[in-house]
Amino acid sequence: MKFISLFSGGMGLDLGLEMAGFDCATCVENDADAVKTIKHNKLGLSVFDTSIVNVTGNDLIKAGGLELGLVPLVVGGPPCQAFSVFGNRLGLEDARGQMLFEFLRIITETKPAVFLMENVRGLLSMSIVPEKSSKNKKIDIPSEYYNKGSLVNLLFKEFNKIGYHVDCFVVNSVNYGAPQIRERLLFIGNRYGYKVDFRNPLYSNRPDDNLPPFMTLGDAIAKSSGFIDPCPEIMNFSPRKLKYLSMVPPGGNWRSLPVDIQMESMGKSWYLKGGRSAYWRKLSYAFPSPTVVTMPNHAGTSMCHPEELRAISVGEAAAIQEFPTTWEFKGTTASKYKQVGNAVPTRLGRVAGKVIMELLTTIEQDGMAKKYRCNHTITHIRPHVRTRTFWKNGESFSGDVSYYLDDDISEEPQAEQLELDFG
Repeated sequence: MKFISLFSGGMGLDLGLEMAGFDCATCVENDADAVKTIKHNKLGLSVFDTSIVNVTGNDLIKAGGLELGLVPLVVGGPPCQAFSVFGNRLGLEDARGQMLFEFLRIITETKPAVFLMENVRGLLSMSIVPEKSSKNKKIDIPSEYYNKGSLVNLLFKEFNKIGYHVDCFVVNSVNYGAPQIRERLLFIGNRYGYKVDFRNPLYSNRPDDNLPPFMTLGDAIAKSSGFIDPCPEIMNFSPRKLKYLSMVPPGGNWRSLPVDIQMESMGKSWYLKGGRSAYWRKLSYAFPSPTVVTMPNHAGTSMCHPEELRAISVGEAAAIQEFPTTWEFKGTTASKYKQVGNAVPTRLGRVAGKVIMELLTTIEQDGMAKKYRCNHTITHIRPHVRTRTFWKNGESFSGDVSYYLDDDISEEPQAEQLELDFG
């Protein structure tokens, strides 16, 4: 079953959907290196190497060999930097934030049976006009436009206007067998009035859940797991950063350093409130990886290898995202990190793909839902996951200290990878 891909990037979402039985018909991506990656790995795939503003729904339908009204699925993750809690949160004042409504435009023009839109959790709290708006004093703006969540509510209303019921799921990839903690929003919309249910977690680190333990970083990139790095390129930490990281044990962070070294290494950041757990962070094989970032060699988003004094490589980052080992990224090392870090974990694409495949089968068999809906839901499926403890009761912890067990978890039984067969 074919789908149209928008904002394709490194194609993590698309590869996951293909694992679920879909076939990418055509895609849109304007990053030159990402386009090179797509064309290198997907010979013969129709690629629009331009901004989505230059592409129409009719263009995509023709290029994909599809028909208007008979497009099964359109997917995409509009750029999320404008909504990330780590960014400036400029929302619609940021051109990247406006890409949400380009996605809406393409859905309007292609009329797919189902769409899948991915984004960061920060979108849920974004206002239409941020408080930082430079235009505040220039024009009259309705007060509700400043309300938290007003942007996503506007988006829901616009999808409803064109006939799509939308179910939004706040999920975490680690719950489904990915070796990485990564929260994401998945919007599944359909114009047949069905309410969609997403999968419950298949893995957990909570003993009471009686599920297999999370997959770990060691499962993904340890030599003992048979990992062979397909792309050992790295952008390493500076000598200054390496000096501090050399003092941090595996599974530790800035709190593992003596207080005077903490203050010296972190500067003004030392005085900030909050966990700052990613500062001078050295990873642990015994836990899932933290969210893969685009620049793992930064002090505040440190992803230092557990056994070697260096940042994780491009190939290791890609393995954590569960890209196939045969998938080759093109461009500079920095560009490759960016493509990997911005990608949707293939695992989430695969799980969502199974859900959507079942929905499309129901639509094909039954047509419109008997209890037709055209509104929206938001469902949280254990999105906020904590696996380890860095600080508790005035004491710093490193190594393999579990958030729930507070002891060494290396004795836990090895998790067996569950097959995602929901048929």
